[in-house]
Amino acid sequence: MPVGPAHLPTLPALDGVRWGTAATGMRYQNRDDLALLELPADTIAAACFTQNHYRAAPILIAQHHLQTTPPRYLLINAGTANACTGEPGLQAATDSCAALAKLTALSPAAILPFSTGVIGEPLDTAALTAALPAAIESLSTAPAAWERAARAIMTTDTRPKLATATCSLAGHRAQINGIAKGAGMLCPNMATMLAFVVTDARLSAAALDALCRQATEKSFNRISVDGDTSTNDAVLLAATGRANTPSIDALDSPAGRALATATTALFQDLAQQLVRDAEGATRLVTLDVTGGATSADCLQVARTLSTSPLVKTALYAGDPNWGRLVAAIGRAGIPGLDPARVKLAVGDTPIFANGQPAPHYNETQGRALFAPAELRIQIDLGMGKHREQFWTCDLSPDYVRINADYRS
Repeated sequence: MPVGPAHLPTLPALDGVRWGTAATGMRYQNRDDLALLELPADTIAAACFTQNHYRAAPILIAQHHLQTTPPRYLLINAGTANACTGEPGLQAATDSCAALAKLTALSPAAILPFSTGVIGEPLDTAALTAALPAAIESLSTAPAAWERAARAIMTTDTRPKLATATCSLAGHRAQINGIAKGAGMLCPNMATMLAFVVTDARLSAAALDALCRQATEKSFNRISVDGDTSTNDAVLLAATGRANTPSIDALDSPAGRALATATTALFQDLAQQLVRDAEGATRLVTLDVTGGATSADCLQVARTLSTSPLVKTALYAGDPNWGRLVAAIGRAGIPGLDPARVKLAVGDTPIFANGQPAPHYNETQGRALFAPAELRIQIDLGMGKHREQFWTCDLSPDYVRINADYRS
């Protein structure tokens, strides 16, 4: 079961932005599994892609197209990843773009393809192409279209992920809408996840690229479900420029900082929704790591804890086995770490300090601290002033079941 109630805000319409969906029948029956995003002319976009060396065919094509032509459509299918499929996979992604381009009288380079699902299975281009007219016919600016698209791109997700935000830029309102998918194979350097965010603010291409990378680094690169990085991960941020806002050329301007704050918060909202819906998860865990000599130290500790099976299984049980946390901190490979200076707390309650259990801490207290579905673990490395926040979850028997049966 996901952690916490479903977060399904109504996303307001964005001028010129339309979503459509359709069913291809490639893997899922009786549901839409194809999403189509139409962007207005003159939209600019930036993206961050998976760091996995085995990048899926649609990722390679999307990267190439994004470098050559402003995007007009995003074409997203769920169920088949079209990854590790060689030259036929590249041809399938290319043919899919060409088919949509023919129907919309555009260049294929104006189409960005994305796929998510099982690695190694070929993309059924005939089924995808056959569904394109229905997807085009369903294109809509209605708020409900955002939720339909979020549902269409789901794989092992149990619920769609949506977020919206507004911000004031020199007295003018800018809107930001986003959807995402992902529940497993989630780890920093992107995760099995896709996220598509659109704003009507006006930005230069350089400012948009910086914003996408900055917001991604503080959100989707701050989560881990299982320590695995997928072949298909992508985050795309598009700006239509339709709002009557000042043009942002740099993020260090007042308007740039305001938009960056709002966009990063929305990215973090979507990232936390991914962790809340992680495969088999019963707990959302916020890791606050402070006192690092560098930010990298803090992140290394957080990533070590978030990928430790011993830590994550204890979290599932609500077991206050803080020794697993301390051991993971000690093996994180932080240069110059002084064990006597490390402090550990759950919520605001000290558990470990000065190399031993905190005064007055006991097992009964610990069980109460580790029982909630949402908890915050604070770690002070005692080395400096750097701080990082990270989100992870527990590891349950359902995670094993879901992934053991994934292709069944």
